[in-house]
Amino acid sequence: MTVIDPETQAGWVPEADDADDEEEMPLSLRLSIADTLTLGNATCGFMAVYFTTTGILIPHLTGDQETGMARHSAATAVILMLCAAVFDLFDGLVARKLRSSPMGAELDNLSDLISFGLAPAYFVLVYGMVADDAHQRVAAVGAIVVLLAVVLRLARFSCVTPPNGMFQGMPSPFGALTVVSIVLLELPFVATLLAILGTAWLMVSRVEYPKPRGRLAGAVLVWIVLSIGLLAAWAFDAPSGQLLLQTGCALQLVMGAVIPLFATARRVNNFRDNRREARAAQLP
Repeated sequence: MTVIDPETQAGWVPEADDADDEEEMPLSLRLSIADTLTLGNATCGFMAVYFTTTGILIPHLTGDQETGMARHSAATAVILMLCAAVFDLFDGLVARKLRSSPMGAELDNLSDLISFGLAPAYFVLVYGMVADDAHQRVAAVGAIVVLLAVVLRLARFSCVTPPNGMFQGMPSPFGALTVVSIVLLELPFVATLLAILGTAWLMVSRVEYPKPRGRLAGAVLVWIVLSIGLLAAWAFDAPSGQLLLQTGCALQLVMGAVIPLFATARRVNNFRDNRREARAAQLP
């Protein structure tokens, strides 16, 4: 007669379940098309750091301060951040149209941290080291503030459900491009630092920004393509390239400042309308 140990038999069943789980786990973690676009976002952010280091920082430290090389590298780094913004724009659209894996949201946050947190903060840090009128340690503080603002914004975005169709605080891609635009404008150091700190504050504020959907998404894509063209013209020293770049950067700053004003005016008007409705309801 065969004797079966109850403990041995009981212990064998979970092992079979674990084996089934191991077979099913890869199915739930397969990368979707949206996840692939998100990884493209992270790659662009890392390469932006690479070009900022090899084309701007290292030549400055070694004494090989070739203006053309630094200009090309700076333009390449910013173009890569713009490409990261394109990937970030389309991964959300694709995820809504098709599907996203269970780790899609986590991948998106980690990629955004690289492309729109680390890359622009590092750009500010290097600016503080190579600019003639900059103060390295003060610029390092500004870079840390930018990085922490993006970290806090992404963490809050994961925990708080924003109003439908709106973001609370300046979106991190828009904030990153605003930060690098401030640096490229080559303003006096104090003005540059104050503008960067103001942008970081907008990213963690509760000012409402519309989500890029429909026509607005198309307008954002057109603006990114136009910005890439301006950067390319500046990088290759095209006629009036410097003026075109400064114009594009100034427009980026104007949009960053005007959108909160529109949002504030909209909130004030809604508050007034609600008060009028409340008063009308109290009248006999």
